Formats: sequence, C-alpha cells, structure tokens
Amino acid sequence: MKRRDAQIDYPLLALVLTLLAFGLVMLGSASAIWAEQQTGDPLHFLKKQMLWAVLGLGAMSALSRLDYKRLGEWSWVAVAVSAIGLVAVLFSPPVAGVRRWIRLGPLGLQPAEFAKLAMVLFLADYLDRKRSKVGSLLQGAAIPWAVTGLLLGLISLEPDLGTPSLMFGVAVLMLFIGGARMRFVAGAVACAVPALAYELARLPYRRRRLLSFLEPWNDAQGTGYQLVQSLLAVGSGGLFGKGLGRSELKLMHLPTPHTDFIFPVVCEELGLIGALLLLGLFAALLARGLRIARGAPTLFGTLLAAGVTLLIGLQAVFNIAMSIGLLPTKGVPLPFFSFGGSSLLVTLMSCGILLSVSRQAE
Repeated sequence: MKRRDAQIDYPLLALVLTLLAFGLVMLGSASAIWAEQQTGDPLHFLKKQMLWAVLGLGAMSALSRLDYKRLGEWSWVAVAVSAIGLVAVLFSPPVAGVRRWIRLGPLGLQPAEFAKLAMVLFLADYLDRKRSKVGSLLQGAAIPWAVTGLLLGLISLEPDLGTPSLMFGVAVLMLFIGGARMRFVAGAVACAVPALAYELARLPYRRRRLLSFLEPWNDAQGTGYQLVQSLLAVGSGGLFGKGLGRSELKLMHLPTPHTDFIFPVVCEELGLIGALLLLGLFAALLARGLRIARGAPTLFGTLLAAGVTLLIGLQAVFNIAMSIGLLPTKGVPLPFFSFGGSSLLVTLMSCGILLSVSRQAE
C-alpha cells in the first residue's frame, strides 16, 4: 500500500482545530465572570489561553514536519529533563497547598504535563529497541516500570494523584501493545493497588474526597459541594441547553469552573446536544489516532501514535467521568477545553507527533 510521505492528514487536522476552537469558545464563556472578579478583565484567561494556543500550534506544526523516528534519540533526554523539572517544582512556592508550577517570568510551566509526553516517548522507544527482550523480567518489566515509577513518584509528591493514575493507565496499555508479558503487566497493576490505597489514606483531604464521591449528597454544602454542583449543572442543561454564556454554575457557585469542571458548563449551556458533540469529537480523535497507530510502518511509530492518542483520550475520559460522579474528583484537565497553558501545549505537541506518524502511515 502506498505511503503518504508528504501528505497532511486533513481529517485529523480538522478534528484538532475543531476541538481547539470549541475549547476556546467554552473557556471564554466559563471564565468570563471569574476573570472579571479576579482581574477586572473578563477576557483575561481567554487571552492567556489563546497565547498558549498559538505557541502550541507552532510546536504542532514543527513536530508534524519532523520525521518521528528521530524523536526516539531524545527519549532518555526527555525523561531526564522531566525528572529534573519535577524535582525543581518541589522547591517552588506552593499554590493552593500544592507545588506544581515553575514560574518563568509571566509564564508558569507544569513539569508533570511534559512528563506525560516524556513517558510515552521513552516507552515507545524502549519497547521498540528491546522488542526481542520484553519477555525477560529485567528488560520487559523492571527497567520500563522503574523509569515510569520514578516519574509517577515525583509527581505524587506535589501532591498529585490524578496525573500519575492517568500515566499509569497509558503505560499499562502501551506495554500491552508493545508485547510485554501479561504477568508483568498484571504484576504492575497488583503493585499499584496498595500504592494507590496508601496515597488515598496518606492525606486527609483525599479520604474526604473519596467519601464525598461515594455519597456526595450527604454533605452537599461541604465535601460533596463540587460534585453536587457539577451534577446539577449537567442535569439542568436539558436537550439544547440554556444558551452560550448562560451557565449558572459559573456564577461563583463553583470555584474556577474554567479548569477541571468545564464539562458541566458545556452541558449546562449547550445541553445534551453539545455534550454529545464534544464526546463525538473526542471519540473521532481517538479512532483516528488508533487507526494511524495501526498503519504506522514501525513498532516505534505504532507505540508512539497509540501512546499520545491514549494520553489525550484517557485524560478526557478521566475528566468527564469525574464531572459526572463516575470517578473521584481529581485535578485532571479536559484536553483542549480546560484552562492551562502547559496542558494545552502538550496536547497540541502530541497532535503534532500524531500528524508526523500519519505522514508515513499505510
């Protein structure tokens, strides 16, 4: 079958640009009142997100033109730089009780976001180079899980449990696709369960979040407030919604609705139709990405395309499931929609890598 060496994957590009435009519109709507209360400028967060979008589109364009095979040479460098950034952020000033950002002048970078992409790049390159040795305990389990575990452990110290959970899920799927023995994958999952239980029990607010997730209406004005407000917003949108800009959730009922809880704003303003449109776009992106992964000419390309696609897709699933009470509340942004420069930049970089792989896909 002929390879599309220089052809742009226009369906994928259209999906990415549509999601980006949709996300910017909803961010502007969700953040306007909060921005005016905090800064006096209702477009404050939208302007910052648009700046990151321009930077992200530039990075996406550059990566889409780069031969993806060259990225494997930088996998260990990406892991090392990410680890250094994750250590450095632990010594940064806390924001709302957590240390997740490094300030570079007017910009704030979140190393954990870049660590997600570094992990995908490392696993794709490692499993490709060691494909004949993935059946051994050392090569097929100890080394990939040690590097992955290092990144997850550093992120959990911020503290952050949502991002490590997402990364672990992507790593499990990549190892499965890469041919690792099922007993190694199952062993990693078995080891993760007590680690997750320990992290949930280690901090009191995590225990409260877990209890509020199980019974949010028992303390609707306390620990269950976020989830209850989110569910009310989702349910109140009806079929067609209240109209763009008419969400009541964002009227200071829920702090920062433009970040992790932007999906309920979409549901309230655009109704079931808007929610299905959002879900359909993410489903189409997931299907397109996995199709590209299946047609990649190398194992590295398959793993890289599958990894970045799963990273975006699972993150969307985590965020939406959290918003409707299917998962405990965690700080996982909705790709393309939630406010956050580092998240948007990494998402668009991931799409650039996917476009690069698609150029040589069958």
